[in-house]
Amino acid sequence: MYRPEIKTLDCSIRDGGLINDHLFDDSFVKAVYRACSLAGVDYCEVGYQLSKKQYSPGKFGKSKFCDEDFLREVTAGVPNGAKIATMVDIGRVELDAVREKKESVVDLMRVACYVKDIDKAIDYVKHFAAKGYDTTVNIMAISTALQPDLEEGLRQLAETPVKAVYIVDSYGHLFSEQVHFLVKLYRQYLQPKGIEVGIHTHNNRQLAFANTIEAIRKGANYLDATIYGIGRGPGNCPLELLLGFLKNPKFQLEPVLEVIEKEFLPLREKIEWGYIIPYMITGILNQHPRSAIALRAGKDKDKYAEFYRGLVNDREAL
Repeated sequence: MYRPEIKTLDCSIRDGGLINDHLFDDSFVKAVYRACSLAGVDYCEVGYQLSKKQYSPGKFGKSKFCDEDFLREVTAGVPNGAKIATMVDIGRVELDAVREKKESVVDLMRVACYVKDIDKAIDYVKHFAAKGYDTTVNIMAISTALQPDLEEGLRQLAETPVKAVYIVDSYGHLFSEQVHFLVKLYRQYLQPKGIEVGIHTHNNRQLAFANTIEAIRKGANYLDATIYGIGRGPGNCPLELLLGFLKNPKFQLEPVLEVIEKEFLPLREKIEWGYIIPYMITGILNQHPRSAIALRAGKDKDKYAEFYRGLVNDREAL
């Protein structure tokens, strides 16, 4: 529960923005950053740095792009503020448009990829490291990865300047035994090079917090969470639960509870996240939640048995 190496990262704005196209008010983003900073959270991920050629600024909010002026505005005036993180997806960023670290308030660039694209992620890591940033690689949909492919990717990542490599349970499918196995596997390749293991969980089966704890027990030191569990579909490991578990006196729970009360409870009346049966079903079946998201947006959003039957039949037809 306490190791000085442990780093916490709040991704409420970035992951939560997948629900509402990142259309958060600036005041909401500021409140999240302030709460994270006062709570002692190490990093606050303010959003993506994605290409405006691929994503229209007219459709998406500012956290989809994280222009420097926006970042400075929403993080200004907070003493001892949390370090600032942003994420990029493979093939969805204009690499040359990302500023040098000395010209930016961003500290950490997070590269998200699937196992098949780890070679491309390595190029991104080297590019951002050359600009002066710390980096992580977040290997998504890890529950679908083949072990030989994953091991080859970890072997290659171990030779890069990456700071941490994440186990990302995108589909909320993993149980504790699988988390144990993956943390041990990651550490086998990364620990000798001084690279940390991270964990990012989704709550399809009500295991996001439990699996984060299991990853900590096995040696993961970079921990993702979100305030009130906000995140795409069922959401993520709740930050308030994680801070309540970690026994580091630098963490303060009250600022997070306050921002939940003032900002997240009203937001929860407008957009939906959390444990809901269709997301449980996609988690059990180890599938992307897009079908559950579509169901919840339609008129038959609570026809759980029909939804389950359709997914099972589709899978059996393959």
